[in-house]
Amino acid sequence: MMHVTQVAIRPSRASELAGRPALTPELLAASGARYSRNNEGLRSILSKINPSDLEKSVDSIFRMVDYGHQSIADMVPAAMFMDGISIWLAYYIWTLCPTAGGQESSTRYIKISLDGLIAPETLGIREVSEWRELMEQCFGAYQSSLKLWESLAAANPALMGIPQSLLDDPSDAARKKVARMSRNYAFDRARYFLPAGAATNVMLIMSARGWVHLCQHLLSQPLPEAQRLGELIRSELEIPAPRMLKHAQAVEPVREAIASDFEKRVQLARAGTSCASAIPSLAVLPPEGVTPEELARDLACHTNRYAPIGASLQRTSVRFGWSAIGFAEIRDLNRHRTGTKYCPQVPRGFYFAADQIPAANSESGAVLQPHAAIGRRATESAVRRLREGDPAHVYWALLGTEYPFEHVTTADKFIYEAELRTGVGAHFRYAKHLRDALALFYQRFPSTKGLILEGGAEPE
Repeated sequence: MMHVTQVAIRPSRASELAGRPALTPELLAASGARYSRNNEGLRSILSKINPSDLEKSVDSIFRMVDYGHQSIADMVPAAMFMDGISIWLAYYIWTLCPTAGGQESSTRYIKISLDGLIAPETLGIREVSEWRELMEQCFGAYQSSLKLWESLAAANPALMGIPQSLLDDPSDAARKKVARMSRNYAFDRARYFLPAGAATNVMLIMSARGWVHLCQHLLSQPLPEAQRLGELIRSELEIPAPRMLKHAQAVEPVREAIASDFEKRVQLARAGTSCASAIPSLAVLPPEGVTPEELARDLACHTNRYAPIGASLQRTSVRFGWSAIGFAEIRDLNRHRTGTKYCPQVPRGFYFAADQIPAANSESGAVLQPHAAIGRRATESAVRRLREGDPAHVYWALLGTEYPFEHVTTADKFIYEAELRTGVGAHFRYAKHLRDALALFYQRFPSTKGLILEGGAEPE
């Protein structure tokens, strides 16, 4: 069942002992906004606060101006926990709030059961019995696939890439670590059969401006699940930021933009969408006069993925993407904070990790084929309903359903993403995608090869 809870932030014991002020979210914003009108300093501002009426003090310090000054709302922090929303809706939230802090229940670490499927009425599914039957088959494929990958790993531990020294270590700590890595190995490869309509939980902390922006889009959506979440967030937003409520509502320009984007997707689907999977693309635009050697020199101090990168790479525009990759990977790549992501959700295929089965275990590949047929049927159902103009087509898809994906950013951020997504603990599939993109970068700028800290996606 969908539930949203606003969680307040209280001062730490150390803050209380140090005598530091504690303000409500809107009072914090009002105090900060006061700096734009004078230089009296914080103590003078705080002296105007009436401890017995904090809400009245907000306007006595700085009247919360109209939403044309949205930067003031950026200073109103709010944290919310959203339980029981669909995997697709969690993805959509991150498309709207890429700079928010937060976490989501991970399909890479948690086993999900059929009980976690969102009710079709909540999702706006029209063919309820057909959808439920198909989703039950998808969960069956997920469970069966999970057992297959577990048995493969048990029979041949080397497949998991776990260091032999750890496999040979008899200590309890090592045994627990190996068990966790083994579970992750199976989850990583079985998750493609999970429905996008399965439930997950998301926590976000961001400004009231961010929550208003999210509410405007959720409440302008035609999907009932999105609208319901928007209503619940709006209700909780009243607790920390009541002055923002008048802006947290459906907005006609947003509704029109959503409708226009959906119509473009429908037309793309009707035009035909089949293509070869995961063909990488990369376009790089360095500043005029900058040489490849200068870009390589920008990596001289880059000793880890958080270390500095020079100005020329920071000024270099990059557009990279793939013709069709799994929704499971898109959800992870979508969460990178920088730039603009583009993912028209027009299904182009279905991925189910068959390429991860060793040639010596061809019988395991045969076991996966009936499950793959179920995944393809779900993907085809999503395409058909998109062509019919049904916004709920996204809930017929699975994590293995493939869509095109593109990211526009700068070269330093591209390098960070490539290093992160090929590093320790990286998922095997998006590690491959980023390696393919890096290969194109090296073709263009060969002197950077060896300076970019491309990882081996070792398990952690």
